Amino acid sequence: MAAKKKSAAGSGKFAPPTHSRVWLTYPTKLIKRPVIWELGHKFELVTNVRQASVSDEVGILCLEIEGAPKEVESGLRWLKKLGVSVEPVEMSAIAS
Repeated sequence: MAAKKKSAAGSGKFAPPTHSRVWLTYPTKLIKRPVIWELGHKFELVTNVRQASVSDEVGILCLEIEGAPKEVESGLRWLKKLGVSVEPVEMSAIAS
């Protein structure tokens, strides 16, 4: 189990964690960059790779993200700024 990190806001307010599952599509220029590692170090997020397919041209990854809502939002916004396509995973009752 992952260790819990301190709240970045330090405001004393508690926000229940958000669980998101997203599809990430990496452009060629980011294939060798450790983007998920960076995401977990830049933001107070717990990440879990659920599925991945990587070639020399493209990387497609299903990622679970858990953290405070603002951290999840900021992390996803950062990924998009890098050029990673971020799409929500459509889950059925069976998949969840």
